[in-house]
Amino acid sequence: MKIIILGANQVGSTLAETLANEENDITVVDTDAEQLRELKDHIDISTIHGHPSHPDILEQAGGPDADMIIAVTESDEINMVACRVAYSMFQTPKKICRIRSTSYLVSDGLFSKKHGIAVDVVISPELIVSKAIGRLLALPGSLQVLDFAEGKVQLVAVKAFYGGPLVGQEIRLIRQHMPSVDTRVAAIFRKDRPIIPEGSTVIEAGDEVFFVAAKENIRACMAELRRMDKPYKRLIIAGGGNIGMRLAESIEDKYQVKLIEKDMERCAFLSETLEKTIVLNGEASQQDFLIEENIEDTDVFLALTNDDEANIMSSLLAKRLGAKKVMAMINNPAYVDLVQGGEIDIAISPQQATIGSLLAHVRRADVVNVHSLRRGAAEAMEAIAHGDHTSSKVVGKAIQDIDLPEGTTIGAIVRGDEVLIAHDNTVVESDDHVILFLVNRKTIPQVERLFQVGFSFF
Repeated sequence: MKIIILGANQVGSTLAETLANEENDITVVDTDAEQLRELKDHIDISTIHGHPSHPDILEQAGGPDADMIIAVTESDEINMVACRVAYSMFQTPKKICRIRSTSYLVSDGLFSKKHGIAVDVVISPELIVSKAIGRLLALPGSLQVLDFAEGKVQLVAVKAFYGGPLVGQEIRLIRQHMPSVDTRVAAIFRKDRPIIPEGSTVIEAGDEVFFVAAKENIRACMAELRRMDKPYKRLIIAGGGNIGMRLAESIEDKYQVKLIEKDMERCAFLSETLEKTIVLNGEASQQDFLIEENIEDTDVFLALTNDDEANIMSSLLAKRLGAKKVMAMINNPAYVDLVQGGEIDIAISPQQATIGSLLAHVRRADVVNVHSLRRGAAEAMEAIAHGDHTSSKVVGKAIQDIDLPEGTTIGAIVRGDEVLIAHDNTVVESDDHVILFLVNRKTIPQVERLFQVGFSFF
């Protein structure tokens, strides 16, 4: 697939690297020549130095032949104009546009092809990240929570602790522990190394366990691996930017929320916008201020400013002063692995969350959901099976007979409203939503080919 990526920033660069490794023809356009040079030095891609929305630059980048344009520059306006130019000049089949400002998201008609900007898919990082944090808050003790099949199925990552009923035992015993609940352990990461789980695999304390189950069974599964945390009540959000505001808006009916913002004008705006959230003007990295706001009684402290270093320092301080859980938003991917799991309980990467949403629209075959796991090391995918036993490599076959690449497991199948946890003898039918877990992202092209329908189907 020929793909033009506009913007060599963190999202654009990570996306270029991911897609180039998956046998795509990638061209990246940016005004920063140095950034492009660095990118080209370690990835096999083409680069064009110039303004991403200019027609001549888009033509130079291969606009007439492009299958897709992904506009992820820091400017909403440049992204939108580039998509419109690509459609008007080259009739580019698919145009994906990153929009950060909520003002542009109020009207669907704005992005229509006939009278609007001609964008096929709008990606809002702020919305994606605030939803991801909302899911983590709903399941205390989880490290990552992902929705599939419109929320019918969830994939959850938890750290196994001493005292969990299944810790120190083989996975096959899970049925004895929970005879009425069906679940599947999709993968285990032990000391940052992936383990493909088998019946005889023993879960050890400290393992990061990914399991898949119907949404209503998730809490019961978590209780097998660790002592359940009490539901969260009191939250403090540091940073009243778009993400902080969106999150507060979405959760203020469920929790007692305080939001700290240092800019006085922004505080006034937030106070008018938010109904139940207490908005405080101050610095989240000041010890006296946090003590004054009863940080020791806080269940979760969330550092969501645009400054990585400020988020890390304020989170460390909050934890030392008694906050039970701390989460920090980290934009620099090099920092994420450094901080997570120590004093900081969860490091949230907006890039990884955004890239997952982008990849769902790039995959071949009928892929409806993609989530990046383990900071991009692994991937969870939801693909729809089409065809019949003659035209498809998966339809009509039991899971044990499907030629899955090494490191790939099928966790669950959603058939209409029914959730089927995958077992060896489970047979895939046409229109099934199949949830897969891939510990090796190099196998993605093979998985895509499995779910592509042969010509005999048409």
